[in-house]
Amino acid sequence: MRYINYKLRPKLCPNYTQIMPKNLIVRDRCFIWGQRTYLMGILNVTPDSFSDGGDFETVLSALSQAQAMVDAGADIIDIGGQSTRPGAEQVPLEVEISRVVPVIQAIRGEITLPISIDTTRASVAQAAIAQGVDMVNDISGGTFDPKMLPLIGKLNLPIILMHSRGTPQTMQQQTDYQDLMSDICDFLSQQTTAAIDVGISPDKIIIDPGIGFAKNFAQNLEILRRLELLKLLNLPILVGVSRKSFIGHILNQPEPKARVMGTAAACCAAIFHGADILRIHDVREMRDLSLVADQIYRYQLPKTSESWIN
Repeated sequence: MRYINYKLRPKLCPNYTQIMPKNLIVRDRCFIWGQRTYLMGILNVTPDSFSDGGDFETVLSALSQAQAMVDAGADIIDIGGQSTRPGAEQVPLEVEISRVVPVIQAIRGEITLPISIDTTRASVAQAAIAQGVDMVNDISGGTFDPKMLPLIGKLNLPIILMHSRGTPQTMQQQTDYQDLMSDICDFLSQQTTAAIDVGISPDKIIIDPGIGFAKNFAQNLEILRRLELLKLLNLPILVGVSRKSFIGHILNQPEPKARVMGTAAACCAAIFHGADILRIHDVREMRDLSLVADQIYRYQLPKTSESWIN
């Protein structure tokens, strides 16, 4: 990847030698890393998520939104029943399960696209997987629930390991880092090793630097500027910037749904610096952006000039 100084490897992730997986097969989909940017559509079935809380609480509205994201070009649908916005309270286990299971059942009955469950609880993941979920998106990187990584290893499913600190109630008071990117890389390296140790295949691990989670405004921008350093872990990278508060701060825009163009700019930066998957709300708009950005940043020139001059 561009601009990687591999001499930094001993400092950022010592003794980490895993070979980058070339692809991931989920259901009938093959994700070929480096070929293009993939889109994960966000479907929060919660009353209190920061951007779309309450929009898709019913099964019918959630199914309609899922179909709209498929039509717009999503590659994965990520379903969450627990808000992780700053300050969000954790809901009881049975509430989270009751929110996601009927929605998963409805979507799986109509849509063949890979589905991810956004949860930190192994019991929720297990209930979701039983209904047809294909992968787990854990914002704690497998640290909140000690049963999570062994469950995924046993079932041989993909998992997204995200960097964060604390809980949604405390994370924004935990933004003191000795070296931000080194600390993120160290955590993700550690959790990747833990995942592999319990049987999760390296080619089923995706990493996420956790923009907005235990990060302040300047740190979110630093992650986007230095994202390619995470390529040293030799794993596909997911980035979630969609409608987030740092974009609102730049735009002086308090309404998350009005941050589409700001989100587009941040997504473009993420692609340039090595993102493989974008987790986004506005699928159609970000699909257009990624198609253009991929042609600019991933396009390989033909071997001879004669084949492209005309």
